[in-house]
Amino acid sequence: MSAVMANWRRLFVPGEGKGVPVGIFVAIFAALVLVAIFAPLIAPYDPNTQNLLGRLKAPGTEARGTYYLLGSDELGRDLLSRVIYGARISLSVAILSVLLSGCVGTALGMLAGYRRGWVGIVVMRLVDIFLSIPAILLAIIMVAVLGPGFVNVVLVLALTRWPRYARVAYGQTLSVAGQPYVRLAKAMGAGPVRMLFLHILPNIIAPIAVVATLEFGLMVLFEAGLSFLGLGVQPPMASWGAMLSVGRNYVSNAWWIATFPGVCLFLLVLSVNLIGDRLSDYLNPKSR
Repeated sequence: MSAVMANWRRLFVPGEGKGVPVGIFVAIFAALVLVAIFAPLIAPYDPNTQNLLGRLKAPGTEARGTYYLLGSDELGRDLLSRVIYGARISLSVAILSVLLSGCVGTALGMLAGYRRGWVGIVVMRLVDIFLSIPAILLAIIMVAVLGPGFVNVVLVLALTRWPRYARVAYGQTLSVAGQPYVRLAKAMGAGPVRMLFLHILPNIIAPIAVVATLEFGLMVLFEAGLSFLGLGVQPPMASWGAMLSVGRNYVSNAWWIATFPGVCLFLLVLSVNLIGDRLSDYLNPKSR
């Protein structure tokens, strides 16, 4: 237990490791996750309730019995409630797309590294093709074909980002497959599925986890970018990207519409990226 606590302190507590005090950003990320989970209990109003007499109200004002702590948008909806529910969309899309792309990419990468031959050639050439196309451009094209919406955004982001995991899993599998314990398990009759998921996967999960952490922030940005272009989740669902898109039209007289969602988006991505950087340093023995 003492060793576990020491490792935890070295990873997150200020002064116990290198770089910035990541513990602060872990707290920010945890707070955003809790806000997203308990959004119905925290949000003061329904995020889709319109109040046209209270449109474009500044933060701290009141209209028709509604107190706008962070102001209101162009339809008189409470901005605080929409920011809270927007966290749900960003985190849900990021989590689901990372899980889906991570599972698909890791499985294909391990299969290519273990079987090699024509299987490895086909999989890695597919990886090269996907990586040769800018991810956001590929995502825009696929969403335009499939149509906008929550489910389609998750599927598109997963399909555009699986090659990142496949490349890492492929390289790690090649290095692990030659280890004595893997050869011994194979000589004792272990099948391909058992070899991949019981002997190889546990030994390559650390770099995969680092990739997933860094990809999480990218998925948040991609979702916000697609929603900003009108290709993400559709109104009236609250999305930080869609709120930024609307807020750009009111920057001169209603700065709060774009500012508060932008700040939340910045803090979420910054927190995840710094946590991923610290995790990468922690799991890399050369950096200790």
